[in-house]
Amino acid sequence: MRHGGIYEEEVAGKAYDGALLRRFANYVAPYRSSIIIVLLILPLVATCRLAQPWIIKLAIDNHIISGKLAGLETIALAFLGILLIESLLSFIEVYLLQSVGQRVMSDMRSELYQHVMHLPVTWFDQVPVGSAVTRLTSDVEVLGEMFASGIITIVGDILLLIGIISVMLWMNPKLSLVTFSVLPVLIYVAYTFRRRMRQSFREVRARLGRLNAFLNECISGISIIQIFNRERDEERRFSELNASYRDANMPVIFWDASLYALVEALSSLAVALIIWYGGGEIIKGALTFGVLVAFIQYIEKFFAPIRDLSAKYSVMQGAMAALERIFALLDTPAATPRQQMTATDAASDKNSFPAATPPLIEFKDVSFSYQDGNDILNSFSLAVGRGERIALVGESGGGKTTITRLLTRLYEIERGSILIEGRDIRDLPLEEVRRRVGVVLQDPCLFTGSIEFNICLGDEQASQRVRLAAAAVGADRFIERMPNGYGEEVRERGNNFSVGEKQLISFARAVAFDPEILVLDEATASIDPASEQMIQDGIRGMMQGRTSLVIAHRLSTIRDADRIITIHHGVKAEEGTHEQLMVAGGIYHKLHQLQFNGM
Repeated sequence: MRHGGIYEEEVAGKAYDGALLRRFANYVAPYRSSIIIVLLILPLVATCRLAQPWIIKLAIDNHIISGKLAGLETIALAFLGILLIESLLSFIEVYLLQSVGQRVMSDMRSELYQHVMHLPVTWFDQVPVGSAVTRLTSDVEVLGEMFASGIITIVGDILLLIGIISVMLWMNPKLSLVTFSVLPVLIYVAYTFRRRMRQSFREVRARLGRLNAFLNECISGISIIQIFNRERDEERRFSELNASYRDANMPVIFWDASLYALVEALSSLAVALIIWYGGGEIIKGALTFGVLVAFIQYIEKFFAPIRDLSAKYSVMQGAMAALERIFALLDTPAATPRQQMTATDAASDKNSFPAATPPLIEFKDVSFSYQDGNDILNSFSLAVGRGERIALVGESGGGKTTITRLLTRLYEIERGSILIEGRDIRDLPLEEVRRRVGVVLQDPCLFTGSIEFNICLGDEQASQRVRLAAAAVGADRFIERMPNGYGEEVRERGNNFSVGEKQLISFARAVAFDPEILVLDEATASIDPASEQMIQDGIRGMMQGRTSLVIAHRLSTIRDADRIITIHHGVKAEEGTHEQLMVAGGIYHKLHQLQFNGM
């Protein structure tokens, strides 16, 4: 099934990793003041809870049993006051924890997004979109739950448990030992269930990633699914993934319910032991009724956080699994870092150029493969002068698009080198390389927002050239007919525009950024014949004064190129003008004959 394989490694890992928590603490450190306040509040909350059974004991032994009503009102008011103080402190505790959790999640999402923006394209080739989105959304959201009911509140629970044990031992050591006789069983149950639940939580996170990846793929390709009547098949696949996610949750539910039930049973057993032993002590006169009631109250408070142990463990285990995935993503090496050049380096590099002006672009024996042992390019060499218009033609999969991807460093060269003005692009800042090269793809990509934003992408300099760029490619003709002109909203994936209109906007985008080198990768393939002449006129204006690489299957669009390079199986097979290649009668001639005479 297509939803397996890639996610399997996400299941493995430790249940609790101190290194992960220490690393996560770096994100919490900026908000340490709020955490300190919470840590100071926790013992006060625990004290309020410990005082309540003690006050009830005093009311029973000193007033209710003896029939002395005087002073009972004071005890009742004290009890009410402690409840109010506990409520106020609990509000502050929860508010601070939730607010810190939201801030930490916001910081982590920002860092994750910035990191993802600089990951190499090879990472996106291997990781489905749904899995990446899961890490930036639901995985981070789990950390918020950890703050709300997990790591910090566990500290309060521990303080409360220690306080209860101390008070009970102080009140009556023998009754305390009888009560605590169930603790070894409780500890064994908690430890055993923790081990049982460990794998289940990781499996849930991994299968959720698969489900999200599948949904993203289906929604993106919904038109293809409907056109080819594959709805039922996709529904079946979704049902399988949905059932897989459901089944992964079943062990979690089972162990969660079992742990809760066993803790509840042990709590009831402890109360029964108190009543059995304490009742006998009361009859003997060795224990007061108030102490017995207080013990029962303390036991209820003792087992309350333990009852929640499964829920807290669920949150903590989910948080550990999420942190594993988040930090694994952050540890994925970003694209080659941008090189920083000092003024001295720049001057030295400038002086190192040979006296003769080098080609603007030069490929030197470039070889590349997406998979080991399967070269897409093999010792490819090409020199492109400034202002030259070069066309790349050949069979699909021959390496034409790979050439442009290597030029923009979407992929790194394996062997050989690519030079811009005599300098290896790997020695240039990545930002500079991509600023000098503008790319127009066959499938235009638009973002939600206005037309103006889609042309300039928020760049201040490009925004000043939006209208000139649109006019240069003829996009202004349809944009100005829109009700809101350049402010017209673009829906998701630009589905409120025709394919040709989207391509015109992408043309305008390339012009607005004023690149020195222009790459057109089948950029006219989506344009209808009625618009083609207008687009060609716009392209000629766009190319004026620029060096351009044009990849085209429609040979009619590159007849006037300065040079046409035929690429066959990753090798430069032919080179020349249209007329020269037609006379040579080689691969280009055959392609031309197939297109114009074989129809």
